[in-house]
Amino acid sequence: MKSDILHPRLCLAGAVLLWSTSFMATKFALSGFSPMAVIFLRMGLASIVMTTFWSRVPAAHPARGDAKWLVLLCLLQPCLYFLLEGYALSFTTSGQAGLVSSLVPLLVAAGAWAFLREPLTGRMLLGIVLSLGGVVWLSLSGRHSGGDAPNPALGNLLELGAMCCAAGYMLVLKHLASRYGSWRLTGLQTFAGALFFLPGALATQPVWLANPLAAAHAPPTAAWLAVAYLGGLVTLGGFGLYNQAISRLPAAQAAAAINLVPLVAVLAGWSMLGEALSPTQVAACALALAGVILGQTGCRHPRPGRE
Repeated sequence: MKSDILHPRLCLAGAVLLWSTSFMATKFALSGFSPMAVIFLRMGLASIVMTTFWSRVPAAHPARGDAKWLVLLCLLQPCLYFLLEGYALSFTTSGQAGLVSSLVPLLVAAGAWAFLREPLTGRMLLGIVLSLGGVVWLSLSGRHSGGDAPNPALGNLLELGAMCCAAGYMLVLKHLASRYGSWRLTGLQTFAGALFFLPGALATQPVWLANPLAAAHAPPTAAWLAVAYLGGLVTLGGFGLYNQAISRLPAAQAAAAINLVPLVAVLAGWSMLGEALSPTQVAACALALAGVILGQTGCRHPRPGRE
């Protein structure tokens, strides 16, 4: 019984750790690749790994009408999500992008209210307003951040769009999780992502894709290592672990774990990239996180297994 409760929470912890460090790793990868190329390489590498053990992935039990939900799942995550986030991180810092991601649990709650008719309390609504206010304040206060964040307002807006896609993905995933194994869904997402981003990668960096060794300006080793980490660990590990967790936990409860992502992302950005936040930005972060905490204390999470 304890293992049934502990296992999905360990999966959540692993997914949070991997997703938190993805902001920092993406900044490293962008030092040598275009946003489209970064996403294609991580999806392509993950697809290669998935192909090697695809025959061992448990079979699905599809229901009528699942095709449209599978297409929507892959469109939201990874296609639109990574398209928006890839460009967001070229305009803002990894720490600020991670803080914007703190809105996901509240967006999931709002989506569950709108589409699943789950209740949205006044405290949760106030938390959403405060969190959005903090994100806007964070964006405006960082407009002179320099080379690492040439346009944080635009970057944070794109990151907010990515978070809306992430929230939609979580709701669709919960709908499909009972009929499709976590690794089958993960594989479908990586295959779709590799195909979706291949044209953009060829358009933005065609030389090294055709012959990486012959490129005049080969990407630095750090960028390649970051891509390997993103594709081999973050993409497969993050999706796989989270998909396993959400198959055993209520969607809102699983989404609540995303609250830890911004804190770890800021720590990673500070320790690995030397990123810093001004006092005004720290206050904006506090407001955004306070809104998240307030909104979560207004959630009524059902117990695992009683959805």
